[in-house]
Amino acid sequence: QVQLVESGGGLVQAGGSLRLSCAASGRTYSSYAMGWCRQAPGKEREFVAAINWSGGRSYYADSVKGRFTISRDYAKNTVDLQMNSLKPEDTAVYYCAARKHNTIATTVLEYDYWGQGTQVTVSS
Repeated sequence: QVQLVESGGGLVQAGGSLRLSCAASGRTYSSYAMGWCRQAPGKEREFVAAINWSGGRSYYADSVKGRFTISRDYAKNTVDLQMNSLKPEDTAVYYCAARKHNTIATTVLEYDYWGQGTQVTVSS
């Protein structure tokens, strides 16, 4: 299995930026599709962004499209999420996720492994 550890969360004003990083370990990491999901208080966990194992294809939830960018670094075994033009509604715990498949997954239920999450708070 894969172990995932997120970092980079914090407090930022609306319009600001944050970069989240997910450090992944595991013998089959390179064959896993990766993604980011988030969960706000009182709401269900929702899909945010995904990237296939090769890093050549990505997909974004409509709510973040044009503002967030997902990428992966095979040398460092990290999956990053660059978040720009942040809005208060982006406030949530952000989770890194991995799937035992090499193609993009766009729903929460498709992922097999999860990190513990990192808090992102966007103030008005």
